[in-house]
Amino acid sequence: MKFFLDTAVVDEIREWNATGLLDGVTTNPSLILKSGRDVKEVLAEICDIVEGPVSGEVVATDYDTMLKEGRELAKIAKNICIKLPITMDGVRACKTLVDEGFKTNMTLCFSANQALLVAKAGATYVSPFIGRLDDMAIDGMELIEEIRAIYDNYMFETEILAASIRTVNHVKDCAIAGADVATLPPSTIEKLVKHPLTDKGLEDFLADWAKTGQSI
Repeated sequence: MKFFLDTAVVDEIREWNATGLLDGVTTNPSLILKSGRDVKEVLAEICDIVEGPVSGEVVATDYDTMLKEGRELAKIAKNICIKLPITMDGVRACKTLVDEGFKTNMTLCFSANQALLVAKAGATYVSPFIGRLDDMAIDGMELIEEIRAIYDNYMFETEILAASIRTVNHVKDCAIAGADVATLPPSTIEKLVKHPLTDKGLEDFLADWAKTGQSI
């Protein structure tokens, strides 16, 4: 499973990219707001750091303006992935932009039917929002499983990009369910490596090593 970082903070992206674990970056209007940066400026800087796809989101809601904004975002760098909402205008814009050779990320997916439509439109990625479904007492992981089954049935090439991930268990369950990508906030990636037994075992080993009086 590929890991994307869900942030527009350049320092965080640079730090995680240096680990070799980062496959791409996702942004949205809310993350751009938090960054306090000009959208084109910050996306260009991110694209210089990361070789993989960097999602930049349109803010228009009608087909023509979505196309205009999407094409403008694509001018920033070759690895820009145009992020569009799953509405009828968004799906239409996705099909047009894909036909023009651009990568697309269809966001705010909350049903398998939505995922089916965007796959037929040729989207590069679909972004089901797990955490927001969980907030409504709906099992978000079932959506990942449903999309995986549909895409496998018809051999769609659209990749499942699991989003709105809140916990390390979400990451594990997405990997088991067959999500192609997980987009994570930095704090969640950091937690993936943590386990109390690892910490305790390391503490014991170091204590015993100190008693040997040796050095390497």
